[in-house]
Amino acid sequence: MANQVVESLNHFLSDLAVFYRKLQNYHWNVKGKDFFTVHAKLEEYYDQVNEQIDEIGEHILILGGEPLGSMKDYLANSKIAEAKNEKITSCDIYKNIQKDYQTLYNCVRKIKEEADNESDYATSSLMDDYMKDYGKILWMLKQHEE
Repeated sequence: MANQVVESLNHFLSDLAVFYRKLQNYHWNVKGKDFFTVHAKLEEYYDQVNEQIDEIGEHILILGGEPLGSMKDYLANSKIAEAKNEKITSCDIYKNIQKDYQTLYNCVRKIKEEADNESDYATSSLMDDYMKDYGKILWMLKQHEE
């Protein structure tokens, strides 16, 4: 079916997979007075991303494509960088993941445009859901800056 959409979905899948590892790394390495709050929030985020990984992989299959499945492929196709394996404060975590959620938001917006151009309304609708979710998360992360 939609080759460009499938390719873009595989890039999105790669971003999600690397972001999942990053969130879990931060979950293990967060430090500071707000440890308990941030530790729990990061778990919420990576659980949500894990569900999205499965949903996007299966959607690629529905479209007749082949989802990427190795960390090597994910790292080669992701715009999101891995986290270092070191202790990190919540302020740095929130700043980093806000940037990453913006990357994800931009990616799904691009996929939606491609899907609309190919009359792939199922993919377009799915991207609407992600844009809504990521928009809310971005708004909440920006409140942390204040």
